[in-house]
Amino acid sequence: MAEINMVPFIDITLILLIIFMVMSPLLVQMQLTVDLPKSQSVNTQAEDDVLRIEVQKNGVITVQNKQFTLQTLKRELILRMGKANKKTILVQADKEVPIQQVVAVFDIAKQLGAAKLGIGVLSKSQ
Repeated sequence: MAEINMVPFIDITLILLIIFMVMSPLLVQMQLTVDLPKSQSVNTQAEDDVLRIEVQKNGVITVQNKQFTLQTLKRELILRMGKANKKTILVQADKEVPIQQVVAVFDIAKQLGAAKLGIGVLSKSQ
């Protein structure tokens, strides 16, 4: 009576298992390409309630086309915000600006009582 040799079958099964284990993360990664949509900004809030602050990569801070430094920004925000605590501050920064500079602008705005803080990235056309 002859017996069936199971060793080659087990070897092939283990090799296929290893191949599938190696290839499955690569296949999943190839399938998970995310193509984020471009948004068209819709103004849901009144333009008077939003104060836009732009932080350039050279350190210049711009509020409504007037340039300021970090030291003079606090005085300017006091004048612009007044006693209206319902202002929203939107900080738009260049992608090469150090995050510490953006956080410093957030700190100044929060000290002055800004209702909401937002962050954005400056577009290339600016």
